[in-house]
Amino acid sequence: MTTTEKTIKTKVSKDRYVEAVGRRKTSIARVRLVPASKNTFKINDRDLAAYFPTEELRKIVEEAINKVKIGTFDVSVHVGGGGVHSQAEAVRHGISRVFVKIDENLKPKLKVAGFLKRDPRAKERRKFGLKKARKSAQWSKR
Repeated sequence: MTTTEKTIKTKVSKDRYVEAVGRRKTSIARVRLVPASKNTFKINDRDLAAYFPTEELRKIVEEAINKVKIGTFDVSVHVGGGGVHSQAEAVRHGISRVFVKIDENLKPKLKVAGFLKRDPRAKERRKFGLKKARKSAQWSKR
């Protein structure tokens, strides 16, 4: 048993699970990890494949787990708001935050990959007198 696995056992045995919140645009994901015999995902009480239908979205969600490879977990997620792509990135952000709570030594690896940064980009608000945030009405010379 490695030191990381021992750390996981002691951290999780105190609380039963480790929880963190991940965000992206208007999506918010509450992620809980419990050590288990195999990796299972439940997102809003549905399987990963049922909730995220495309391979690309499932890959985004699993990136953090594949990056650290420290064990197997049951992942339970409640996610809402935004679209499916931002929800997938919010879940990845939450999983990464949980791993940092479990073992601080994983932080540099996840930070380099960009999984710990809360991506601040969001849609700009519409300004009065304009059609969209920056688009003005068509101008006619004559």
